[in-house]
Amino acid sequence: MSFEIFMDSGANIPAREVEKYGINVMSFVNLVDGKEVRCYTPGLTPLEERLEGKKFYDAMRAGAKVSTSMLNAHQFREFFEPALKAGKDVIYIPISSGISGTYNAAATLARELEEEYEGRRVFVIDSKNGSMGVGLHAITASIMRSKGASAEEAAKQITSDVPKMNGLFTVGNLKYLARTGRLHSAKAAVGNVLNVKPILRGNADGYIVEFKKSRGRRKSIEELCRLLIDNIVDPEDQIISIAHADAYEEALECAAIIKNHVNVKDIIITSYDFCTGSHVGPDTIAFFFKAKDRELSAVPSTDRLSVAVIG
Repeated sequence: MSFEIFMDSGANIPAREVEKYGINVMSFVNLVDGKEVRCYTPGLTPLEERLEGKKFYDAMRAGAKVSTSMLNAHQFREFFEPALKAGKDVIYIPISSGISGTYNAAATLARELEEEYEGRRVFVIDSKNGSMGVGLHAITASIMRSKGASAEEAAKQITSDVPKMNGLFTVGNLKYLARTGRLHSAKAAVGNVLNVKPILRGNADGYIVEFKKSRGRRKSIEELCRLLIDNIVDPEDQIISIAHADAYEEALECAAIIKNHVNVKDIIITSYDFCTGSHVGPDTIAFFFKAKDRELSAVPSTDRLSVAVIG
C-alpha cells in the first residue's frame, strides 16, 4: 500500500465502506446539551448508523443545543505521522474551505510534515464540497490505489474531479440553516410559513448557495431527482451517493427513481454525520454525483420523470 487515505467524519462515509476501501476517518466531536458526542463510530452496521442518527436528529427536533468544533493541527499530526513514519504518503480530503477552516489548518501542517519527513508527500485537497461530495473522492483514491496508482496520481485525479462533483440538497426546516448563518433568519421564518423548500448546492468556490425554490417537500425532492438525471455524465462509471438526516425511507425512494432512469454503477445511501448534519438539520436529503461541471441546468430537458411514489 503506497499511501494512506484520510477523511474527517464530515465526509459521511458509512463504516462499511470505510472498512471496504481502507480509509482512515478522523471524527469530529459535537456538544449536545453540553455532552460530548463523537460524530463517527467505527464498525457500525448501516442499521446501527441510522438508529444513532435518529437519536441525534430527534434531539435536534426537540430543541437540543448543538455546537460543533473543527480538528486542529495537533490532531492531524497524530493521525498522519504513523503513515509517514512507515514510509507512506498521505492524501487528506477535508470538507470545503468555504464552509470550514479544516482545510487551511491541514494544508499548513502538510508543508511542515513534508519538511520533517524528507521524501514523503502529504496531499491536502480542497474538495469544495461536503458530505459524500468528499467521501466519493476518497473512494476514487482507494480504487486507484488498489490498481497501483501513486498518491500523486490519485491526488491529480481527485483535483481534476473536484469541479465536476456536485452536491445538491434540500432541508426539512430552514431554521437550522439560519442558525449557522447560511440563511437570513427572517427569510427562513417566511419560507417555513410558506412551505418553501429551496434546492441548495455547493458552488464552484465551495460555498453553499441557493439554486432553486420549490413549494413543498414532494416537489423539492422531485427536483433533486430531475437535476441529477438531467445532468449526470457517464453514470455507468459512477458511484453516486444519497445522504440523509433521518430520512431513510425517502432516500430509498430517491434511489429507486434514479435507478429507473439512469444506469449508475452503484448508489451509496448514508446518514449525515452529526457535525455536518447539525448545520443542515433533520430530514435533509442530498445527492452527490459528477456532471460536466457545477453549472447545472435548472430547466428540465425531459419529461420522463415520475415521482409518484413520494408522498
